[in-house]
Amino acid sequence: MEINFLIMNRIVFFSVILLIVNLTVESQGAENEIINRISRYVGVETHKDTTRIHDPVMIREDGVYYMFSTGWGITIFSSPDMINWKHEYPIFTEVPEWTLEIVPDFRGHFWAPDVAFFNNQYYVYYSVSSFGRNTSAIGVVTNKTLNPDSPDYEWIDHGEVIRSIPGETNWNAIDANIILSEDGTPYMSFGSFWGGLMLAELNPDGLSLAHPIEDLTLLATRTTGENPIEAPFIFKKDDYYYLFVSFDFCCRGEDSTYKVVVGRSNIIEGEYFDMDGLSMLKGGGTTVVEGGSGYAGVGHNAVVSFDGVDYLVFHAYDMSRGGGSYLRILPIRWEDGWPEVDF
Repeated sequence: MEINFLIMNRIVFFSVILLIVNLTVESQGAENEIINRISRYVGVETHKDTTRIHDPVMIREDGVYYMFSTGWGITIFSSPDMINWKHEYPIFTEVPEWTLEIVPDFRGHFWAPDVAFFNNQYYVYYSVSSFGRNTSAIGVVTNKTLNPDSPDYEWIDHGEVIRSIPGETNWNAIDANIILSEDGTPYMSFGSFWGGLMLAELNPDGLSLAHPIEDLTLLATRTTGENPIEAPFIFKKDDYYYLFVSFDFCCRGEDSTYKVVVGRSNIIEGEYFDMDGLSMLKGGGTTVVEGGSGYAGVGHNAVVSFDGVDYLVFHAYDMSRGGGSYLRILPIRWEDGWPEVDF
């Protein structure tokens, strides 16, 4: 019996060692993959019309514009003028260990970040997921500054904010967007396909949910089988909150059918209605921008305001360049309380 006990102890011991080694190798492999991927383009400068990008969001600090997007380690660009953009070093050079518990095969290609400034620091919310599944989570990382030359520049990862689980949650924890209420309370909208787009109130520190997931608010759904709706972005303008979302399908190059639609509400929680009075809980949404002869799908937008001008920031699949996804930044006109752009 003693011999069997010793053998079992050794088996357990070596199993634990093997598990630790495997996790270390996976983490190092992911780190090397991120570094290998980004080394080709860090420091490269592009014009806005030639900047390849997916899911852009933007903010400004001390006269410099910073743009975050889907990419290895979370892609960062900087610009003095929103025209000429430089690839900066990404936020992550290695995969946070907590993400591997949720998506074991995650290699470091982060999706759809959002950037916000409150509590005297910058927050970047990001998504980890498996394509086509709601095995997903939203995490958050903070920094005192976005200037990589500052001695205060340091990204601190705070881990998971929320996760979705196949068979348990009828929503997908990706595509986060943050808006602050009039009293400074942070709210996070998110979602892609499944049951629709959701809204969660966050705790004042912006790092966790203020209420259980059972208390999430449904913002928008198309009430169809596939329910192709994602990428919510809430923007306050005058007396209304505007909910921008992307309808239909991204990521198919020349076959992409993405488009941006909008509804509005007097309160963050909704209900949001389009220009014709149709609720976004019933598939409503007034078209803001869509593809045409030059572009296939266009979408996953942000809305930003600089020096009194509001801009729609999004990616577009360029038919003349093989359906590649390129940056677009368009000034918004507000006509009778509704956003319009020339595209």
